[in-house]
Amino acid sequence: MSTTPNEPEPGSGDAAVAAAAERAKLTGHRNLPEFEDLPGTGDTANLRMGPSLDDANLVLLPMVGVWRGEGEATYPTMDEPYRFLQQVTIAHDGRPFLTYESRSWQLDGPDGNIVGPAFRETGFFRPQADESIELLVLHDDGIAELFFGKARSQTSWEFGTDAVLRSPNSPDVSAASRLYGVVEGALAYVEERATSEHELQPRLSAKLDRVVG
Repeated sequence: MSTTPNEPEPGSGDAAVAAAAERAKLTGHRNLPEFEDLPGTGDTANLRMGPSLDDANLVLLPMVGVWRGEGEATYPTMDEPYRFLQQVTIAHDGRPFLTYESRSWQLDGPDGNIVGPAFRETGFFRPQADESIELLVLHDDGIAELFFGKARSQTSWEFGTDAVLRSPNSPDVSAASRLYGVVEGALAYVEERATSEHELQPRLSAKLDRVVG
């Protein structure tokens, strides 16, 4: 089947560019809300707006944005798996790090009704001169993780914990890993976790669509 110049073949580089341009019609004009009475410029999750991205963050450029979608949580210590709605915000203020924030809500039933709030995370991606990337994540249940990682390609990144700190009443966690990738315009990830009784195994996974940027 022949195609015209205005109809790029599926899977081609032109098709990917065209798909990205189509998505940007819905998300390219949106950004984070900003308090106008604060000094300086606010965080931006839209590369078209706000301060320029620091060169150190170019390795993470495809991740900048606000992403929203559904995922699944499962682990031996959980009573049963559950689905969740998640929003991830990855933004910057012109300095050589990215801010990270994750909010989630547990879903129930075939219609995906929201049961209530689930896990929350906050942290920073910190690219380093040796091409490694630090990822610091603080969890609402009293766990703090320091990951070290690197880019696997221009659109995928892997991280493993170097240190895990726990408050006295936090869950049993000894190590974790994360794999992120931007695939066909969506941010997908898998998180694995280990405890004193279990080796690393999948705990969270999700595929999130861009809603800002």
